[in-house]
This record gives sequence, structure tokens and C-alpha cells, in this order.
Amino acid sequence: MAIMDAAIGTLQQGFLDPAQIESSRAVMGLDRQLVDDGTYFAAELDGEIVGCGGWSRRATLYGGDHSAGLREPRLLDPASEAARVRAMYTHPAFARRGIGRALLAHCEAQARKEGFASCELMGTRSGEPLYEVAGYQVIERIEDDRGGAPVPLARMRKAF
Repeated sequence: MAIMDAAIGTLQQGFLDPAQIESSRAVMGLDRQLVDDGTYFAAELDGEIVGCGGWSRRATLYGGDHSAGLREPRLLDPASEAARVRAMYTHPAFARRGIGRALLAHCEAQARKEGFASCELMGTRSGEPLYEVAGYQVIERIEDDRGGAPVPLARMRKAF
């Protein structure tokens, strides 16, 4: 959770104002369903956890355990729906070193093994450049104001 907190507070600087960063905490964080499903992973470097991220076969697109109104535990149909990439965070001290890209590639590979032909995610402004380089395209832009200030987010999709 410390990595998530650091990433939210630091890596969004320059993309969001302080009120939006604080507001984003209401809709970001860990969804323990990913852990229970065995689809959440940690990245280690020299024995230190430097990033985390996961994917889901469930309909929830984004949000942590505490995020009101975002839970949708229904299992997705791999034949007609996209898997979800969820809760991707890199410790700020290790940003821009390929940690997020490696986690993303691992999640995509796991989703493909389960028969999914595409993935969707809800990207933050700071995450969008990584996802675009990895082949994701914006399919919808929204603002989530559940934490107070409106936080811009991009629903993104990638077909395999």
C-alpha cells in the first residue's frame, strides 16, 4: 500500500493539481478481489518491491476496496468481453525503468492464457503515455469527482 500511496501522491504531479491528486485517492487503490483471484502481482528489484499491478476476469474496471459505487464482481466472458488491467503502480524512485511495462506485459499474457482477446483499463493522465506506447487506445474520457475535485480518466483498450 505504501507504493500505491507514493505513486498516487508523486507520479501524478504535473498532470493533476493538488486537489485532484487528493480526490483521486477515492477511486484508486487496491481491490483485494484481485489478490483473492490470484491475478495481482508485485515486481521486485534486488529484493525490494518496486511495483505492483494486476488484471481481472471480473467486470470492475477500476477502483479500490474503498471506492464507492465501482464494484462489479461479475465474471467476464472471454469470448465477448475484455479482461481488465487494474491497480498498476510503480514506486516513484523506480519510475521510467520499465517496471510498469513489465507488469503490464505479464498481466496481458495471463489474460491471453485464459482466452481473452483484449484488455481494457481506466488510465490516469500520468499512466496514459505508458498505455499508449503499449498499444492501448482511448475509447472514452470521463471525470470522476467522487473524491471532491474532478479527476480526468481515460478508458483504454487493446486487442491482442
